[in-house]
Amino acid sequence: MPEIEFYKAANGKSPVEEFFDSLTPKQAQKAVWVLQVIEELSKVPTTYLKKLVNTDDIWEVRVQSGNDIFRLLGFFNGPKLLGA
Repeated sequence: MPEIEFYKAANGKSPVEEFFDSLTPKQAQKAVWVLQVIEELSKVPTTYLKKLVNTDDIWEVRVQSGNDIFRLLGFFNGPKLLGA
């Protein structure tokens, strides 16, 4: 099961965390839930996590909240899923 870690710039800011702060409470709740599913399940449904075709191990986390769909990109470094 992967541990999710967000990218932080040299100034300490995280683009992913800033993006989450811009979401509505309902959207943010769904995004957090999807990340928990990825961390807790040994086999994550491709609805939430899948490797992008024709890439060098770039993975997509997909969050759907109502008609909105958010995609976070990252890669695995051992057991960690690093997101940008």
